[in-house]
Parts: sequence; C-alpha cells; structure tokens
Amino acid sequence: MRTAPRAQDVADLAQVSQSAVSRTFTPGASVSEETRRKVLAAAQKLGYRPNALARSLITRRSRIVALVMSYLENQFYPLVIERLSQKLQKEGYHVLMFIAEVDEAADGVLAEILQYQVDGIVMASAMLSSNVARSCAEVGVPVVQFNRVSILGGLARHASSSVTSDNYAGGQLVARLLAARGYRRFGYLAGLEDSSTSIERERGYRDALRELGHDVACREVGHYDFDLAQAAVRKMFAGNAPDALFAGNDHMAIAALDVLRQELGVRVPEDVAVVGFDDVPQAAWGAYRLTTVRQQVEPMVDATVALLREQMQAELRPRDIVVPCGLVERATVRAGP
Repeated sequence: MRTAPRAQDVADLAQVSQSAVSRTFTPGASVSEETRRKVLAAAQKLGYRPNALARSLITRRSRIVALVMSYLENQFYPLVIERLSQKLQKEGYHVLMFIAEVDEAADGVLAEILQYQVDGIVMASAMLSSNVARSCAEVGVPVVQFNRVSILGGLARHASSSVTSDNYAGGQLVARLLAARGYRRFGYLAGLEDSSTSIERERGYRDALRELGHDVACREVGHYDFDLAQAAVRKMFAGNAPDALFAGNDHMAIAALDVLRQELGVRVPEDVAVVGFDDVPQAAWGAYRLTTVRQQVEPMVDATVALLREQMQAELRPRDIVVPCGLVERATVRAGP
C-alpha cells in the first residue's frame, strides 16, 4: 500500500522549511506568494493533503464552529445559514450544524457539540439556557447568539454575547407607519412568548402606539408556526377584528395574508393592513408584496463572525451588538398621501 506523503516530503520537493508548508495550509498565516506557489505545486504533484485533525492536536484549535438551529421553516434562517457558513469558511473555519428542538433550550445537543472540541458556538433561532452558557464558560468556548438575547448572570453570562437587529425600534417603525396611514384598531400576532425577538418587537410596537394615543386592541400567538399563525388569525378575525395587523415575522404575516384573502375575503390593504418582520425573499413575491421590516443579514453576519473571532482569540468578554433595521414598503399597507 502506498504511503501517504508527509509535510516534510512537500518541504523537500518545494525546497522550503516544513514550517513554511504548515503556514501555507494554515488560514491567515503569513507566507510569501512565491513560497505558497511552490508549496501548493509540490503538494499537488505528491498528492499531499494536510491532516486537519493532526493539526488540531498540535495547535489545540479545531477551527470548527458549531451552528445550532431549531427553526428552519422561517426562510430568514436558511439565508442566515448560507451567509454565515460562507463567511466562516472564508475565515478558515469549518461549520458543524446541530438541530435543537423548537421552543426548547439547546441542552440536549450540548454534550455532542463539546465532544467535537469546537472553538466557538453560534446559536440562531435556538434558546441558550444558563446551563449551556455555564458549561461553555467553564471550558472556554465562546457563544454568540444570533438575533436572540438570553437573560443570564454570573459565569453563564461570561461566555455569551449576542448580535441582534434593533427589534424594539422595528416595532416602533411599524406602529408609526400604520397610525400615519389612518389605521386605528391595531392587532399583534406574537411569535414564541419567551423569544426576545417577539418580546422586543411587541414592546416597541406597543410603546409607539401609546405615544400616539393608541393601544393594541387584540393579540394572538402564532408561535412562529405557519399553521398555528393561520389558526390565530382566524380566531382574531372571528370577533371584533383589527384593521391593522403586525405579525412578529414574515412567515406568520404570509400565513395571515393567505387566510385573510383566500378564506375570509378581506381586502388587503383597503380593509386590513398587514406588516411582517425580516424581509425574507418570499415577501417580495408578486402574490404577497408584503410591507415588512428588513433585518440586515450581511451586517449581522459580519458582526457575528467578527465577535466570534474576537472571543476565540482573546479572553471571553460578553458583548451585545445591535444592528439597525428599516421599513420596506410594498403593497399590504395603504399608500401615503
């Protein structure tokens, strides 16, 4: 059986040091273009491939980032996965994805995650419990929550940082838009009751309405689920229905539009306004043309990767980054004067 070529074999053929070979295959390491060219040519000729596992034993860095998800129905998160994975891979990290149960903390997958000696964890649409955060802090693994914030204290808080949209300001934007366009009976379709995104969006919505002399007249919970959101909308519009509905995300807003137009025969936006949050690709489809609040995926992903890199390379220090969001007006709210 043919013996696999070693790094020293590549160094001998390229007439460079073994450390130069190592630097060539280490993302971000300093090596001249000439040396890189010679090493890569020698590696290709010999059929050499660096052993990532062996390197991790030497450097004590796996260059693996765990991405924990629990809610893939919402088309916002597949977009986040794509952008985040591409960005981390460009930084020389490998992404290992784990699926947690919806509406449950990620404790169940923690032991499995830490078995892979990950350098960091990103949690998107998954709940971070104090137990998970504490365990990560004890082993020095930083955790960055993407668009979620958990209330933690002590050692648990020490390992956890976050990158979120300004969900509170987004809720305020929706309230001011609806009031300015002449709507007067306001409804809110909530996501998960303990989700920081839904809580902050509703809080901003309510506070801005109160400043304008209004309040939320009716409220139902859609649990960020398409079918449950449709059931909640049917219940809301069976009684004294609102003339303006703010849904906690686009996934539920699209569910609401289907019920209102196809089942109840309600005219949108003439009879009822509908506004979502996220600006997923489907929001722009001709069948929906949903007015919504846009989350800036690229700046959020950039901030997440930068924060994770900072935490992995230095002492763990919790930081919370808030990224601005903005309204995208389409056709589900009456046009202004």
